[in-house]
Amino acid sequence: MTMAPAACELCATEGGELLYRDAKLRIVLVDEPDYPGFCRVIWHAHVKEMTDLPAVDRYYLLTTVLQVEALLREVLRPDKINLASLGNMTPHLHWHVIPRFNQDRHFPAPVWATPTRAASAPQALPADLAAVLRERLKTLHH
Repeated sequence: MTMAPAACELCATEGGELLYRDAKLRIVLVDEPDYPGFCRVIWHAHVKEMTDLPAVDRYYLLTTVLQVEALLREVLRPDKINLASLGNMTPHLHWHVIPRFNQDRHFPAPVWATPTRAASAPQALPADLAAVLRERLKTLHH
């Protein structure tokens, strides 16, 4: 059963700080201080699964996810990138693109696991990470 859009957090809100928007999707920066650069790529239409989209839209969405991954790797130089499309709590199609660092609270476990260590100070970041990402996302190619 599909959640009514009125009750859907990703239909009702941006889902984070808006970095990029086009006719099909948006990219937001998630407010997770322990995970700088944590982004979501959110499909605008309220669908639950990748296979709810036509093939051309699946390609468009996945291409965007991979472009966000490449951008985060270049800007933040993480030890690893995690990609996840869960939607168990919010069944609205979206992808998490999460830069991971060896010293983060959960590494090597997923960010949703029980923390294994105290929070550590994030590595050196651009002064305004959102502004840097927003500017770089203007050049997305589809």
